[in-house]
Amino acid sequence: MEIRPLTQEERKYTCPQSMQLQGQTGSIGRLQGDFGIGGTEYSQSWTDYRGRYKPDDFESELDGITNALRSGECGWLADRNTMKAYVTAYPESAFQENHNKEYGFRVDTDRHAYLIRCSLPANSARFNCYCYVSEYLDKHMENAAKGIRFISSGYKELFRIPDGEKITVTSAWGEKKEHTCRYIDEYHTEVGGHLYHICEFAERMEQNGAVYEPKAEKPQKAKEDRNQER
Repeated sequence: MEIRPLTQEERKYTCPQSMQLQGQTGSIGRLQGDFGIGGTEYSQSWTDYRGRYKPDDFESELDGITNALRSGECGWLADRNTMKAYVTAYPESAFQENHNKEYGFRVDTDRHAYLIRCSLPANSARFNCYCYVSEYLDKHMENAAKGIRFISSGYKELFRIPDGEKITVTSAWGEKKEHTCRYIDEYHTEVGGHLYHICEFAERMEQNGAVYEPKAEKPQKAKEDRNQER
């Protein structure tokens, strides 16, 4: 069993995914753990996602990992204080999620990847462990790293954006809306939670007289990025 902080790309898979992404990434399910108000209680619950990816010995493997992370050699999910001490010792594991600081780690076995997101709100603590078939998850992330293509109805590539970034759609009457986009495969993407073939999206936008483009970068962020490149 190997444990390491999550990469930036892996963090995108520590939240509920659409049915399409569950299928592409080999998503088995999610284990939720909570330490209660006192920080020393423990309760857990399991949610199935794609049962066809769950082998007969999966439950025993998950139990073994959970027991190891709550006691013995690892022990960092034993209680709130232990978890806090562990995650804060790895500042590279921290990231922002819904305005809160979260901490992420990946645990690997021979066949499965367990992506764990730890939360430490005031007077409480919890974690979510998203379980994947590692072969499928890693292959999907490799493909998603190429970016999401946006094309014209004639299949001319207009631009690409990184998986998980946003586009701005301007309607024929000038209304602007931002939509988060997720990579599904080379020819399909989710825009604002809706699945499209990339040509279907282009045709629909053109029929509606809408214009779509990458979300404009904030001036301050652009300035910081330019400074880092120097």
